[in-house]
Amino acid sequence: MPTTLRQSPGARVGLSIAVATGLYGISFGALSVASGLTLWQTSALSLLLFSGGSQFAFIGVVAGAGTPVAAAGAAALLGIRNAVYGMQLNALLHPRGWRRLAAAHVTIDESLATSTGQSDPVEQKRGFWVAGVGIFVLWNAFTLVGALAGDALGDPKQWGLDGAAVAAFLGLLWPRLRSREAGAIAVVCALATVLAVPVVPPGVPILVAAVVAGAIGWFGFRRGPEGEGLEPDIDPYPAPRPQTDRPGEPGTGAVS
Repeated sequence: MPTTLRQSPGARVGLSIAVATGLYGISFGALSVASGLTLWQTSALSLLLFSGGSQFAFIGVVAGAGTPVAAAGAAALLGIRNAVYGMQLNALLHPRGWRRLAAAHVTIDESLATSTGQSDPVEQKRGFWVAGVGIFVLWNAFTLVGALAGDALGDPKQWGLDGAAVAAFLGLLWPRLRSREAGAIAVVCALATVLAVPVVPPGVPILVAAVVAGAIGWFGFRRGPEGEGLEPDIDPYPAPRPQTDRPGEPGTGAVS
């Protein structure tokens, strides 16, 4: 049954995820200014793009002296998954009016995971909005903090930050490789990227890798039997622990 917002399990999970995810904005802000973007450009990316993987991909291409077109292309490719999430959440939550536009903007891995982890329709909506709006507010706030801290650091090469954007992006990608098929595709795409680096302009190798991944999927790389692959970052609902009997109380476990 629906509960108050304070007692809502969806809201509680959404808030905890918002705090944990929002803190990553510090890394993005610092790495963005280290890659050559200004404070205002960094803040605009978090406000308007608002997709962690896409943002790290963008600044990774920029840090590698890639063109703005290549950076935007890399970010857009990673943002396609949010469109798929949007179709699922639209059917689940049925937002109307201005909420439809707001919901589209805060549809990310974490808000999807929080919402679909609930069985009650009311809790699905609460979990989505608390996680999505909470992450948006905290991500942008901590992006600003990170950008200011990055400006204070000075030359990024002095601290090794010139390669940190790539490392941060890999850190976001790694937890998503939850099946052998996804891992195999990642290895093939990485090899294609390495081979393309010496012969194409900066920023284009990641687009080459995307074409390779799309070709593999198009020509029949079937999904694993467990339905695993590129999934949301967070699984907020682990399998419940089996109940055990307490001394002096009637048994509640399964009858053997």
